[in-house]
Amino acid sequence: MRESALERQLVREVKRIGGLAPKWVSPGNRGVPDRLVILPNGLTVYVEMKAPGKQLESLQEHWKRKLLKLGQRHYKIDSLEDITSFIREVMPN
Repeated sequence: MRESALERQLVREVKRIGGLAPKWVSPGNRGVPDRLVILPNGLTVYVEMKAPGKQLESLQEHWKRKLLKLGQRHYKIDSLEDITSFIREVMPN
């Protein structure tokens, strides 16, 4: 499955649970995660989408470390199973 198809599926699943998953574009900040996931429970997390089996690029790893150091939640998703696990983990109770 292509990364773009996984990304569309993530957006649909986040909307299904009442959240938003806008694309994050930050000029001058290459490597920021692909999506901000804004959930109805007040939680916002950062998601990097990858093609199946692909690893984070060095700038993406840099942003992951930076966000984690600030106490933020960062996810790398590269499969339908990852989307299911992600939704289960962040879904409001």
